[in-house]
Amino acid sequence: MSSKIVVVGMGYVGIPCAALFARVDDFHVVGVQRKSQRSGWKIDCINQGNCPIGGVEPGLSELIAEVVGRKKFHVTDDISTCRDAAAILIDVQTPTDSSNVPQYESLESVSASIGKYLSRETLVVVESTVAPGTTQNLVKPILEQESGLKAGVDFYLAFSFERVRPGRLLRNIISLPRIVGGINEKSSRKAFDLYSRIVKDKIYVTDCLTAETTKCVENAYRDVNIAYANEMALLCERLGVDAYEVRTLTNTLPNVDVHEPGAGVGGHCLPKDTWLLLYGVEKYGKPENRKVQIMTGAREMNNYMPQHMANLVRQALSEAGRKVKGARIAILGLSFLENTDDTRNTPALPLINILEKWGADIVVHDPHVRNSTDVNLTRDLKTAIQGSDALALVTKHEIYSELDPDEIRSFMRTPVIIDGRNVYDRASFQAKDIIIKSLGKSID
Repeated sequence: MSSKIVVVGMGYVGIPCAALFARVDDFHVVGVQRKSQRSGWKIDCINQGNCPIGGVEPGLSELIAEVVGRKKFHVTDDISTCRDAAAILIDVQTPTDSSNVPQYESLESVSASIGKYLSRETLVVVESTVAPGTTQNLVKPILEQESGLKAGVDFYLAFSFERVRPGRLLRNIISLPRIVGGINEKSSRKAFDLYSRIVKDKIYVTDCLTAETTKCVENAYRDVNIAYANEMALLCERLGVDAYEVRTLTNTLPNVDVHEPGAGVGGHCLPKDTWLLLYGVEKYGKPENRKVQIMTGAREMNNYMPQHMANLVRQALSEAGRKVKGARIAILGLSFLENTDDTRNTPALPLINILEKWGADIVVHDPHVRNSTDVNLTRDLKTAIQGSDALALVTKHEIYSELDPDEIRSFMRTPVIIDGRNVYDRASFQAKDIIIKSLGKSID
């Protein structure tokens, strides 16, 4: 008899994780997705054997079609399916608000619903990124209260985060090391046994709090490194040198790895995980008067990049004799990462908001994003470029590298380009009398 695995939350983490567990012979997987106007369509999409995640995701569509076709995986909006599950994985979003405070309404609601149907011996794993201390101090009490069971004795509880990245969802789950941390030894052992069925790399076992902290720390580390690259790019602009050449030469030194600068930092994790870490420290850690500076400064730097892109747009238009007000500006890329449809915390939105505040007329192109209620979006590149006064490249989708200077100039009303991802050879465009500003390069 197969064991039932329930995955709550059908997003960029839940879907590939559920599909991988469904491929295991003695598992049957049920995904739970709340029916809503925004995401309820995923239920029918997956149950028809289709992948609701757009962009380039090697192997995911084929895997979903396989496991759905074998009746090993289906999705419902009925949380009562958690009854008699061998394991329940929680994969809901945990955003932060404008004050950088984590918003746990979804996590709390799902935990309460799971608790009502929780069975003895079931393993519950929080895969959502949370502030250190959340599993023990928030999720555990809710599950115990709603179920009447004791965590670590009647049921088991652990935290184990995904290291997924759009474009390599399956590969990262399978091939990267895994961290699992239970609230007690038996919970950790149960989680280890579960993930050993799909993870090929080493699984590291620790306690719950350490696992939560590790997730926040590794994303804060990445955020700091990106901020360093972005600040370096701004300095190179002022000096009149090419930040990308400086990066290449700097990285010839062993053990140095300067990241690529860019138009901004997006995704579900990096813009918020520093705040989750600091929230957990303030809420559950010991008092300390020292101010945290490096990580918060990195957040400030990365949040500034869309403003800098807007400044480059204004400067380029000014050189062309136009004002931002009344200009038609095409934003190239709405997703936060190239060749995906993931728009969470995309730097394109703050850039759009700034330019619209300045009076610009904005059209957005993205070949992978299906729809958006937030912007004027088209998937036809010619439509976006036609009659525009500036192109601002935010996302490094492959299609944008194919743009021809002659073609661009013939379509645009004012030939101005702002390259936020080092896609274009400036000399080639300048030779066609196109004004081009490239982030990280001389802005004269």
